[in-house]
Amino acid sequence: MTFQQRRSRRTIIKDTLAGVSSVVAGTVLSRSSLWADQNGANTQADPKIRGPFPILSTPFTESGEVDYGVLAQEAKFVAWGGCPGMIWPQSGDSVDLLTMEEKMKGMEVLAKTARSLPTSLCLGVQGNDTEEMLAFAEHAEKLEPEAIISRPPDSGKSEQDLRQYWRALAAVAKRPVILQTTGGVAYKGPLPSPELMIELAKEFPHFGYIKEEAGDVLGRMRTSIAAMPPVRRVFSARGGFHWLRESQLGSEGVITERAAYADVLTRIWELQQSGEDPKTLEDVFNKFVQMVKVKPGSLRGANLSIWMKRGVFKNMLSRNYGPGRSIPASPIVSELKLTDEQIAAAEMRFDALRPYLKEVTPDLS
Repeated sequence: MTFQQRRSRRTIIKDTLAGVSSVVAGTVLSRSSLWADQNGANTQADPKIRGPFPILSTPFTESGEVDYGVLAQEAKFVAWGGCPGMIWPQSGDSVDLLTMEEKMKGMEVLAKTARSLPTSLCLGVQGNDTEEMLAFAEHAEKLEPEAIISRPPDSGKSEQDLRQYWRALAAVAKRPVILQTTGGVAYKGPLPSPELMIELAKEFPHFGYIKEEAGDVLGRMRTSIAAMPPVRRVFSARGGFHWLRESQLGSEGVITERAAYADVLTRIWELQQSGEDPKTLEDVFNKFVQMVKVKPGSLRGANLSIWMKRGVFKNMLSRNYGPGRSIPASPIVSELKLTDEQIAAAEMRFDALRPYLKEVTPDLS
């Protein structure tokens, strides 16, 4: 990073937090006018940021490097499955164990891949602090995804820290921003309150999209949904386990690491929207929940075997944390080994889902 780049970023942060930045004012006013032109009012949500937005799992080569070719194939698979959006890098699916350079290269690969796909790309921008987050945000903005998602800073200790961090993001972002209400492995700070989410939605016309998965989720959802607008969209999360009930409250999509079931997520979403076949909706949703509950149930568990079954992943390799969930100095790589009983359980539950899978084999070339 050059001296001029460091100076520019620090100037944005300083001016944003002081509340007098011409950069912030210019960004927000420009974006507000753009939304008014497109939607008739800057309180309306972007229609493309709605529905299931699965988070891509990070694939690795036999040597433990990020497999960018498979990552691009994942994006094509999600688009083939019919999901309106996809997200990367985000959540705890080995993302904290990737370097900044790996994340940025993955963003570039996905941005290039997404240009020929009907599915909207949402890039994850977060960091230990504001400066690190802005490095990702600036890089993401150059790639022009449909949206950005950001979780609290790892170093955040108070809600004011979160407020300042996301206000700095507002100065850089020029597209819809989804705020995640939980932090990463290293985050020990407070949950961002619904009141903070609403405050930021009022302040910035491109905010107001919320991935809600913290604390009293149903209560928080009710508060945020009651504030629409300026809140634009509330997404379910938590693996999608409670998506059906939360959709009845008014959530308008789901953000989950279950991208291997993109076609199933699309089917659930379509049935939710039509309201014409509640029995089928209940059946497919219950079978989906049973599938993702199969053991081992972590994001790098039996889910990886489904990626291989669906012809996307080449192996079941993962990077691992060190002692106490620490980030090791060099990657610790292992391959998942399933017992015969675990394989049989996964096969049985996957077979139950087959009536809701797309029959045509996807072309991921």
